Amino acid sequence: MTDRTRAHVFVSGRVQGVFFRDTTRQTAQTEGVDGWVRNLDDGRVEAVFEGPEDAVEAMLSFCHDGSPAARVDDVDVEYGDPEGVDGFRVRR
Repeated sequence: MTDRTRAHVFVSGRVQGVFFRDTTRQTAQTEGVDGWVRNLDDGRVEAVFEGPEDAVEAMLSFCHDGSPAARVDDVDVEYGDPEGVDGFRVRR
């Protein structure tokens, strides 16, 4: 479990209404990353990724591009200790 890391991410730009959350979920499942993603009232998307460092870094790379219809302006990342999240889900 020591090789796991956690990234708390805020993505801004045109990231709502463009299948960003669902594409994030699909990508996280492919990468084997646990966590969650949700829309925020201010138009950003918030996500938490937990897993092996290389898989979490792949998710952060994904966030800079997002879904095909997204336009990402900024990605803010805060790293922390894993909290044992299991599975990946879209929060409403």
